[in-house]
Amino acid sequence: MSPVLGIGARGAVKAAAVVAGGLALAHAAPAVTSIQPLEPLRRRLFPRFGGVGDPGHVALTFDDGPDPLSTPRFLKVLEHRGVKATFFLLGFMLERDPGLGREIAAAGHEVAVHGYLHRPMVLRTPAQTRDDLSRARDLVASATGVSPRWYRPPYGIATTSALRTARRLDMTPVLWTSWGLDWRAGATGSSVYDTVTGNLDGGGTILLHDSDCTSAPASWTATLSALPRLLDHCEERGWKLGPLADHGIS
Repeated sequence: MSPVLGIGARGAVKAAAVVAGGLALAHAAPAVTSIQPLEPLRRRLFPRFGGVGDPGHVALTFDDGPDPLSTPRFLKVLEHRGVKATFFLLGFMLERDPGLGREIAAAGHEVAVHGYLHRPMVLRTPAQTRDDLSRARDLVASATGVSPRWYRPPYGIATTSALRTARRLDMTPVLWTSWGLDWRAGATGSSVYDTVTGNLDGGGTILLHDSDCTSAPASWTATLSALPRLLDHCEERGWKLGPLADHGIS
Protein backbone atom coordinates (compact mmCIF):
# COMPACT_ATOMS: atom_id res chain seq x y z
CA MET A 1 0.00 0.00 0.00
CA SER A 2 1.35 3.44 -0.92
CA PRO A 3 1.86 6.04 1.84
CA VAL A 4 -0.93 8.15 0.34
CA LEU A 5 -3.40 5.28 0.30
CA GLY A 6 -2.31 4.29 3.79
CA ILE A 7 -3.04 7.77 5.10
CA GLY A 8 -6.40 7.72 3.34
CA ALA A 9 -7.33 4.39 4.84
CA ARG A 10 -6.35 5.50 8.33
CA GLY A 11 -8.40 8.66 7.87
CA ALA A 12 -11.42 6.65 6.81
CA VAL A 13 -11.09 4.42 9.84
CA LYS A 14 -10.86 7.43 12.14
CA ALA A 15 -13.86 9.05 10.48
CA ALA A 16 -15.87 5.86 10.84
CA ALA A 17 -14.90 5.64 14.49
CA VAL A 18 -16.01 9.23 15.06
CA VAL A 19 -19.36 8.55 13.39
CA ALA A 20 -19.86 5.34 15.38
CA GLY A 21 -18.97 7.13 18.59
CA GLY A 22 -21.40 9.92 17.80
CA LEU A 23 -24.20 7.45 17.13
CA ALA A 24 -23.48 5.61 20.37
CA LEU A 25 -23.49 8.89 22.28
CA ALA A 26 -26.78 9.93 20.72
CA HIS A 27 -28.27 6.54 21.60
CA ALA A 28 -27.17 6.65 25.24
CA ALA A 29 -27.40 10.40 25.96
CA PRO A 30 -30.81 10.26 27.70
CA ALA A 31 -29.34 7.77 30.20
CA VAL A 32 -27.58 10.69 31.88
CA THR A 33 -30.91 11.68 33.42
CA SER A 34 -30.89 8.48 35.50
CA ILE A 35 -27.82 9.53 37.52
CA GLN A 36 -29.21 10.07 41.01
CA PRO A 37 -27.09 13.14 41.97
CA LEU A 38 -28.52 14.86 38.87
CA GLU A 39 -32.11 14.17 39.93
CA PRO A 40 -32.78 17.76 41.11
CA LEU A 41 -31.48 19.04 37.77
CA ARG A 42 -33.70 16.54 35.94
CA ARG A 43 -36.73 17.87 37.79
CA ARG A 44 -35.91 21.43 36.78
CA LEU A 45 -35.01 20.81 33.14
CA PHE A 46 -37.40 17.94 32.34
CA PRO A 47 -40.19 18.19 34.94
CA ARG A 48 -42.74 16.03 33.13
CA PHE A 49 -40.23 13.30 32.33
CA GLY A 50 -39.01 13.55 35.91
CA GLY A 51 -42.50 13.01 37.33
CA VAL A 52 -43.21 16.54 38.57
CA GLY A 53 -46.93 17.30 38.48
CA ASP A 54 -49.74 19.11 40.29
CA PRO A 55 -48.35 20.60 43.56
CA GLY A 56 -51.43 19.39 45.39
CA HIS A 57 -51.01 15.82 44.19
CA VAL A 58 -48.52 12.99 44.74
CA ALA A 59 -48.35 10.12 42.25
CA LEU A 60 -47.93 6.67 43.76
CA THR A 61 -46.22 4.16 41.45
CA PHE A 62 -45.06 0.55 41.76
CA ASP A 63 -42.56 -1.25 39.51
CA ASP A 64 -41.69 -4.87 38.65
CA GLY A 65 -45.02 -6.67 39.10
CA PRO A 66 -47.37 -8.31 38.89
CA ASP A 67 -46.27 -10.89 41.44
CA PRO A 68 -48.87 -13.36 42.76
CA LEU A 69 -47.15 -13.53 46.16
CA SER A 70 -46.80 -9.84 46.90
CA THR A 71 -48.96 -7.70 44.59
CA PRO A 72 -52.32 -8.81 46.08
CA ARG A 73 -51.11 -7.63 49.50
CA PHE A 74 -50.46 -4.16 48.14
CA LEU A 75 -53.83 -4.14 46.43
CA LYS A 76 -55.49 -5.01 49.74
CA VAL A 77 -53.83 -2.09 51.58
CA LEU A 78 -54.69 0.35 48.79
CA GLU A 79 -58.30 -0.84 48.70
CA HIS A 80 -58.60 -0.45 52.46
CA ARG A 81 -57.29 3.12 52.23
CA GLY A 82 -59.25 4.04 49.11
CA VAL A 83 -56.10 4.94 47.17
CA LYS A 84 -55.36 4.25 43.49
CA ALA A 85 -51.87 3.89 42.05
CA THR A 86 -50.00 3.28 38.81
CA PHE A 87 -48.43 -0.15 38.36
CA PHE A 88 -45.55 -0.40 35.88
CA LEU A 89 -45.77 -4.03 34.79
CA LEU A 90 -43.02 -6.23 33.38
CA GLY A 91 -44.11 -8.25 30.37
CA PHE A 92 -42.52 -11.52 31.44
CA MET A 93 -44.17 -11.27 34.86
CA LEU A 94 -47.55 -10.50 33.31
CA GLU A 95 -47.24 -13.50 30.99
CA ARG A 96 -46.99 -15.73 34.06
CA ASP A 97 -50.16 -14.33 35.63
CA PRO A 98 -52.29 -12.28 33.24
CA GLY A 99 -55.25 -12.68 35.59
CA LEU A 100 -53.45 -10.62 38.21
CA GLY A 101 -52.93 -7.87 35.64
CA ARG A 102 -56.66 -7.86 35.02
CA GLU A 103 -57.25 -7.73 38.76
CA ILE A 104 -55.08 -4.62 39.10
CA ALA A 105 -56.97 -2.84 36.35
CA ALA A 106 -60.37 -4.03 37.62
CA ALA A 107 -59.58 -2.54 41.02
CA GLY A 108 -59.32 0.87 39.35
CA HIS A 109 -55.54 1.15 39.33
CA GLU A 110 -53.61 2.36 36.33
CA VAL A 111 -51.51 -0.14 34.38
CA ALA A 112 -48.33 0.99 32.65
CA VAL A 113 -45.28 -0.53 30.92
CA HIS A 114 -41.88 -1.24 32.49
CA GLY A 115 -40.67 -3.26 29.51
CA TYR A 116 -40.79 -6.97 28.76
CA LEU A 117 -37.45 -7.80 30.42
CA HIS A 118 -35.80 -5.81 33.20
CA ARG A 119 -32.53 -5.04 31.40
CA PRO A 120 -30.72 -1.73 30.81
CA MET A 121 -31.84 -0.16 27.54
CA VAL A 122 -28.31 1.09 26.76
CA LEU A 123 -27.31 -2.54 26.14
CA ARG A 124 -29.98 -3.02 23.48
CA THR A 125 -30.05 -2.18 19.81
CA PRO A 126 -32.88 -0.04 18.44
CA ALA A 127 -34.50 -3.16 16.98
CA GLN A 128 -34.31 -4.99 20.31
CA THR A 129 -35.73 -1.92 22.04
CA ARG A 130 -38.68 -1.75 19.68
CA ASP A 131 -39.36 -5.46 20.16
CA ASP A 132 -39.19 -5.24 23.96
CA LEU A 133 -41.51 -2.25 24.30
CA SER A 134 -43.99 -3.41 21.66
CA ARG A 135 -44.19 -6.86 23.21
CA ALA A 136 -44.75 -5.45 26.69
CA ARG A 137 -47.32 -2.90 25.52
CA ASP A 138 -49.30 -5.55 23.66
CA LEU A 139 -49.26 -7.88 26.67
CA VAL A 140 -50.53 -5.18 29.01
CA ALA A 141 -53.25 -4.13 26.60
CA SER A 142 -54.33 -7.73 25.96
CA ALA A 143 -54.34 -8.82 29.60
CA THR A 144 -56.04 -5.76 31.06
CA GLY A 145 -58.12 -4.46 28.18
CA VAL A 146 -56.50 -1.06 28.70
CA SER A 147 -54.02 0.65 26.38
CA PRO A 148 -51.17 1.81 28.65
CA ARG A 149 -50.34 5.54 28.71
CA TRP A 150 -47.01 5.46 30.54
CA TYR A 151 -43.59 3.89 30.11
CA ARG A 152 -40.76 3.71 32.64
CA PRO A 153 -37.45 2.20 31.50
CA PRO A 154 -35.76 -0.37 33.76
CA TYR A 155 -33.42 1.31 36.24
CA GLY A 156 -34.72 4.63 34.93
CA ILE A 157 -32.11 4.42 32.17
CA ALA A 158 -33.60 5.73 28.94
CA THR A 159 -32.14 5.79 25.45
CA THR A 160 -33.08 7.72 22.36
CA SER A 161 -34.52 4.53 20.84
CA ALA A 162 -36.58 3.81 23.96
CA LEU A 163 -38.02 7.32 24.10
CA ARG A 164 -38.86 7.34 20.40
CA THR A 165 -40.43 3.88 20.54
CA ALA A 166 -42.52 4.76 23.58
CA ARG A 167 -43.92 7.82 21.87
CA ARG A 168 -44.59 5.87 18.68
CA LEU A 169 -46.61 3.46 20.81
CA ASP A 170 -48.54 6.39 22.33
CA MET A 171 -46.86 6.04 25.71
CA THR A 172 -45.37 8.91 27.72
CA PRO A 173 -42.01 8.20 29.39
CA VAL A 174 -41.91 9.16 33.06
CA LEU A 175 -39.48 8.59 35.93
CA TRP A 176 -39.90 9.70 39.57
CA THR A 177 -38.90 12.32 42.12
CA SER A 178 -38.66 10.13 45.26
CA TRP A 179 -37.77 6.51 45.78
CA GLY A 180 -37.52 4.20 48.75
CA LEU A 181 -34.36 2.20 47.97
CA ASP A 182 -36.70 -0.66 48.80
CA TRP A 183 -34.97 -3.15 46.52
CA ARG A 184 -31.93 -3.38 48.76
CA ALA A 185 -31.10 -6.19 51.15
CA GLY A 186 -31.59 -4.91 54.66
CA ALA A 187 -34.30 -2.39 53.77
CA THR A 188 -36.90 -1.93 56.50
CA GLY A 189 -40.24 -0.22 56.69
CA SER A 190 -38.60 2.68 58.51
CA SER A 191 -35.74 3.01 56.02
CA VAL A 192 -38.14 3.02 53.07
CA TYR A 193 -40.37 5.59 54.75
CA ASP A 194 -37.47 7.86 55.70
CA THR A 195 -35.90 7.67 52.23
CA VAL A 196 -39.12 8.49 50.39
CA THR A 197 -40.15 11.35 52.66
CA GLY A 198 -36.66 12.81 52.82
CA ASN A 199 -37.21 14.75 49.60
CA LEU A 200 -40.92 14.28 48.86
CA ASP A 201 -42.88 17.42 48.02
CA GLY A 202 -46.31 18.07 46.61
CA GLY A 203 -46.22 17.35 42.88
CA GLY A 204 -43.80 14.48 43.39
CA THR A 205 -43.87 10.92 42.08
CA ILE A 206 -43.02 8.06 44.43
CA LEU A 207 -41.24 4.97 43.11
CA LEU A 208 -41.78 1.74 45.06
CA HIS A 209 -41.71 -1.97 44.16
CA ASP A 210 -44.51 -4.49 44.66
CA SER A 211 -42.27 -7.40 43.65
CA ASP A 212 -38.78 -8.69 44.43
CA CYS A 213 -38.23 -10.25 40.98
CA THR A 214 -35.25 -7.93 40.41
CA SER A 215 -34.59 -7.04 44.05
CA ALA A 216 -33.31 -8.62 47.23
CA PRO A 217 -35.48 -11.59 48.28
CA ALA A 218 -38.58 -10.53 50.21
CA SER A 219 -37.59 -6.85 49.96
CA TRP A 220 -41.22 -6.07 49.17
CA THR A 221 -42.10 -6.76 52.81
CA ALA A 222 -40.26 -3.57 53.81
CA THR A 223 -42.20 -1.63 51.19
CA LEU A 224 -45.50 -3.05 52.35
CA SER A 225 -44.64 -2.15 55.93
CA ALA A 226 -43.85 1.44 54.96
CA LEU A 227 -46.90 1.95 52.76
CA PRO A 228 -49.52 2.88 55.41
CA ARG A 229 -47.16 5.43 56.97
CA LEU A 230 -46.44 6.94 53.56
CA LEU A 231 -50.16 7.28 52.88
CA ASP A 232 -50.60 8.95 56.25
CA HIS A 233 -47.69 11.31 55.53
CA CYS A 234 -49.27 12.54 52.31
CA GLU A 235 -52.74 12.89 53.83
CA GLU A 236 -51.41 14.88 56.78
CA ARG A 237 -49.86 17.39 54.38
CA GLY A 238 -53.01 17.74 52.35
CA TRP A 239 -51.62 16.08 49.25
CA LYS A 240 -54.06 14.05 47.22
CA LEU A 241 -52.54 10.65 46.45
CA GLY A 242 -53.28 8.82 43.24
CA PRO A 243 -52.14 7.53 39.85
CA LEU A 244 -50.17 9.37 37.18
CA ALA A 245 -53.40 9.90 35.25
CA ASP A 246 -54.40 12.44 37.93
CA HIS A 247 -50.94 14.02 38.23
CA GLY A 248 -51.30 16.67 35.54
CA ILE A 249 -48.30 15.73 33.40
CA SER A 250 -49.84 14.17 30.29
